[in-house]
Amino acid sequence: MSKTQVRKQARRAEYKRLPKGQNKGIRLLLIQSVQDLGRQGDVVEVRPGYANNYLLPQGLATIATDHHKRMVDKHKARLLEIERSRLADLRGLAELLSKQSVTIEANANDEGHLYGSVGAPEIVAALKQNELTLAVNQIRLEGPLKELGLYTVKVHLHQDIETELKVWVVPTALEDAQIKK
Repeated sequence: MSKTQVRKQARRAEYKRLPKGQNKGIRLLLIQSVQDLGRQGDVVEVRPGYANNYLLPQGLATIATDHHKRMVDKHKARLLEIERSRLADLRGLAELLSKQSVTIEANANDEGHLYGSVGAPEIVAALKQNELTLAVNQIRLEGPLKELGLYTVKVHLHQDIETELKVWVVPTALEDAQIKK
C-alpha cells in the first residue's frame, strides 16, 4: 500500500469514529457558544466538514459523550456561580452610584451655555477621582450636556442592572472669580 492510500484510509477511519446523528451529520457537544449554532452544553448535529475543519480544531466542540456532558455541566455550574457573585458586586455598585453625585466644572457664558460640552468621558474621569471605575460605554447620555445645571444620567452596568447618577455641571472657579471682580 502506498503512503497516499494509507492517509486516505486514516481519514476515512477518522470520519467513521465520529458519532453520526439522525440526519447523517456528526453529533457534537458545544464547549463554547457558537453563533447561529447553539449555546454551551448543547448537543448539535453538523456536517462532517464543519466539524472537522472548524469546530473541533478551534476547540469549540467535542464528541458528544456522557463524560464530556458531565464536564461541561460542571463548568457551566462554576461559570454560573462566578456570574452570580459578579451580579451581586454590580448591584452593590449600582446602589453606591445611585447615592453618588459628581461635579464637573466647565467653561460657560453668562446665560449658562457651555462653550464646549460634557460627555461620557468627562463623567468617567470625574468618577475616577471618586475612586469609581466605569467604562465610557456604560454611561448612557441622550446627548451631550451643553448647559449648566443638574442632570440625571443613566448608567448601564449589566443587561439587567441599570442605575442613575446625578451630575452637576458648574462654571469653573476661575470664571466665578472674574465675575465677582
